[in-house]
Amino acid sequence: MKEGMIVEVVGFEGYEDTVIEGYLARPVTAGPTPGVVVLHHAPGLDPWCKEVVRRFASRGYTAVAPHLYHRRGPGHWADVAAAARAEGLAKAMPNDQVMGDIAGAAAYVRAQPGANGRVGVIGFCSGGRQAFLAACDVPSLDAAVDCWGGSVLPQPPDPGRPGPAPKGVIHRAPDMAMPLLGIFGNDDLNPAPEQVDEIERVLTKHGKSFEFFRYDGAGHAFFASDKPNYRQEQAVDGWERVFEFYNEHLR
Repeated sequence: MKEGMIVEVVGFEGYEDTVIEGYLARPVTAGPTPGVVVLHHAPGLDPWCKEVVRRFASRGYTAVAPHLYHRRGPGHWADVAAAARAEGLAKAMPNDQVMGDIAGAAAYVRAQPGANGRVGVIGFCSGGRQAFLAACDVPSLDAAVDCWGGSVLPQPPDPGRPGPAPKGVIHRAPDMAMPLLGIFGNDDLNPAPEQVDEIERVLTKHGKSFEFFRYDGAGHAFFASDKPNYRQEQAVDGWERVFEFYNEHLR
């Protein structure tokens, strides 16, 4: 456990060389330190996602969360996120744009003082789907964690959601080029347990390196300690799975 850290808002080059905002934390240590790119959930780069970045720094990782709604303009994170969601996530965060932002964030982390050159990605909710896709599409990464990523499989249209439904990314599974960890709640609806079964089946079919952990009594966003869905016992175990996975693949 690291006692000190440096926390700051940074800018780095993302998709098409656009400078985007990121929230970074790194431990005060001589190194070497692995890196993690943290992908926020659909509500945006909120205080809990920033807490996740600091959690990684406290465990000896340099972590950065790119503000994936950054192009929707300046302002309070909640207002920017609301504007992005109002036009639909698929339009606000097209896959190519997000993958470019992830690649830029990984390069930025790798360039930090004392970096050991290895970088993972972790995402929550929509960020989990993006982490799954990054494992297939961003070769500069070394390991990926999908926390309850929705819409990895194609989803039916949702009348209550603006814009088209995000397209599934499961067809990219043959291109997955790094180990994947999945964390899921058995009370979730997207992905529901049967959808997780199907993702597992496809990854097994293609001989990919992955491990999934599923938790009874937990639904969507059960790591989020500031939300009603938080489940302490399951979250504590899930976080240890995450750090065991990264210690194996990034240290």
